[in-house]
Amino acid sequence: MPPLPPLSPPEFEARLRGAAPGVELSPATLHALAVHYDELRRWAHRTSLIGPREAATLFTRHYGESLAALPLLPAGPAVLLDLGSGAGFPGLILAAVRPDLRVTLVEPRARRWAFLSAVIRKAALSSRCLDARVAPNSFPELAEPVDVVTLRALRLQREGFEVLRSALSPGAALLFWSGRAEPDVPAWLRPARRVELPGSEARQIREYRVEPPLPPP
Repeated sequence: MPPLPPLSPPEFEARLRGAAPGVELSPATLHALAVHYDELRRWAHRTSLIGPREAATLFTRHYGESLAALPLLPAGPAVLLDLGSGAGFPGLILAAVRPDLRVTLVEPRARRWAFLSAVIRKAALSSRCLDARVAPNSFPELAEPVDVVTLRALRLQREGFEVLRSALSPGAALLFWSGRAEPDVPAWLRPARRVELPGSEARQIREYRVEPPLPPP
């Protein structure tokens, strides 16, 4: 990952607000996201958290695209599961902006899991990060039903959907970051809302909802 420049608090805030105009950012949120950015800089020499061409568009492509999901989230407390969390986009970013969400990050790659765990600890977020895969016999049983699933950098296979199915609440939402092509989803998910993402690649966040009531697996 190419080096990221050091940013003062005002510089960081200005870039973040430029990438997500109109998003309410509290002092606690700005602090947590600044911790995340500083850890990205610090871990750059250890592991590739973002692609070499993406550093220049970090705020618009990563922070901005993560925050674009806010209108699709429940208004009150909810359980959010972020699959393939990688560098924390979008799960960790949404956790910083919406502290009422109970967020679980899922990341099987050891160095990325360690990075996410370090950010959670240093930013004092109430989230947790699981070292797991969405696959039979390796996905842990969750303590409460999941209301929202985010998938930005992970293509879930059919068996993964079936593993995930038992963890979902009735009417749960799955949010996919994708290009022009529709995600390949099972029949028990129905398309709902969409959010257009800025740029020239026709990228969108597509929402799918579990058909209530959830059919038996």
